[in-house]
Amino acid sequence: MATLDGEFGQRLQRALAMLDGKGLPRGTSAPLLYRWLWKLGWRMAPPPMAGFASTALVTGAFFGPVWGLMMWLMLWRRSQMPVGMALLAAVLAGVLFGLSMGLYGRWNARRRGIPLWRDFQG
Repeated sequence: MATLDGEFGQRLQRALAMLDGKGLPRGTSAPLLYRWLWKLGWRMAPPPMAGFASTALVTGAFFGPVWGLMMWLMLWRRSQMPVGMALLAAVLAGVLFGLSMGLYGRWNARRRGIPLWRDFQG
C-alpha cells in the first residue's frame, strides 16, 4: 500500500491494520487519492484518523478542479458558459465536497471509536 519508508511508513501500516480491524473497507481507510499522495511522499494521516479540516482541504482541493475540468470538457464549453462562472462552480463544488467529506469522516470515526492520528500510538 504505502511505499513510505521509516517511522511514518511503519506507523501508517499499523494504522491501516487497526482500521481494517474496525471493519473499514480500504476504499475508506486508504482511498486512491491518499495512496497516490503517500506514494509521492506526502506524510498524511489516513482520512478516518485525520481531522475535519485536513480531510476537507485535501478532498475539496482535489475534487473541485477535477470536477470543474471534466464539466468544462464535457458540457460547459459547448454551452458557452463563461470561464468565470465555471471557475466559481468548481470552487463551490470543491468546498461543498470537502465539507461533506470532512463531516462524514469525523462522524464515521467517532461512531467506530477511531482515534485521531495525533493520539494514535500504534
